[in-house]
Amino acid sequence: MKLPRRNFLHLAAGVATLPAVSRVARAQAYPTRPITMIVPFPAGGPVDTLGRFISERVRASLGQPVIIENVSGAAGSLGVGRVARAAPDGYTLVIGIWSTHVVNAAIYALQYDVLNDFEPIALLTNNSSLIVAKKTMPAHDLKSLIAWLKANPDKVSAGTAGVGSPQHVFGILFQNATGTRFQFVHYRGGAPATQDLVAGQIDMMVADQVTTLPQARTGNIKAYASTGRDRLAAAPDVPTADEAGLPGFYTSVWNAIWAPKGTPKNIVGKLNAAILDGLSDPAVRQRLADLGQHVVPREQQAPSRSGGPSSRQRTSKGTSQRVASVSERKRHETSPPKFSASGRGRRHRAAGCVTDRAGAKLSVAPGAYRCWLPARRIDRYHRA
Repeated sequence: MKLPRRNFLHLAAGVATLPAVSRVARAQAYPTRPITMIVPFPAGGPVDTLGRFISERVRASLGQPVIIENVSGAAGSLGVGRVARAAPDGYTLVIGIWSTHVVNAAIYALQYDVLNDFEPIALLTNNSSLIVAKKTMPAHDLKSLIAWLKANPDKVSAGTAGVGSPQHVFGILFQNATGTRFQFVHYRGGAPATQDLVAGQIDMMVADQVTTLPQARTGNIKAYASTGRDRLAAAPDVPTADEAGLPGFYTSVWNAIWAPKGTPKNIVGKLNAAILDGLSDPAVRQRLADLGQHVVPREQQAPSRSGGPSSRQRTSKGTSQRVASVSERKRHETSPPKFSASGRGRRHRAAGCVTDRAGAKLSVAPGAYRCWLPARRIDRYHRA
């Protein structure tokens, strides 16, 4: 049977629109099956703990299980890369941190773009760190710890969650702020590093609260200072770095959730609403605070403050931060982002980066290189 040309064109146009109509229908019915949340670090660490906590709230809100899958390695880039390659249908998410979506872009040759290959879902928490050491460390306060480190250069080992992890970068900042030198031991995550600290296999860490606070409370490790501006509600007896003798040493690590690029906006909206609903419960917020996780203000939890995530807002307004720096006054802090990023390659603009406002290098190791952002030059630490 021969179709008239006009009828044939109408039929062809209808067939072409079927996939789009199908995608819209699937997005409206979302979710119809379990959701997988990739945690790019081992079980038991701060990201894993928060991911499992959030997954229960999302399950209760959306009526589908959220399965946690730990894919660790390369400072989280293996798990994050898996999500970058996943179908943008809302069924594969990743919970990441400042290092997985900022620092890794500066120190690894990634096969994905930290900004343009993801859709931000929600900013969750922002937490300071603890300066801790094994319980047999002879120093009893931060000043005596720094003095002991200076007296024993290159003899101390500090644990990290991998090259470029917060523990690694903050350890470098600590060295620069105090004039000390020590070796780094890189693990696949914060939990195994803390286990070795408790066992006395390593000497110290600038570590997350989730894995170290319980150990400090029971006397298994020593907590010398927190790196926030105020004392921790969960550990009021631990002084701030300001109080302990290292003024201006401020660090923090945020946590956020992303989906693959191209995930429909209404799915992003459903996920964001489910997460915000869970985080709005005062009991939930208190429980997270007891675990060392501090929920960000609600206005910061949306994908972007303008209501729709744009390519230059995704990291700078809600899911990223610029990490600062060493100045002549040795001030170190984590401050809100001002620049957006592209993550492929070694020369790029990053939403968050290790900077030296006074021009001093964070590291003189091979692989440190320079890049330029608007109106300022910075040095970025790169793995040797």
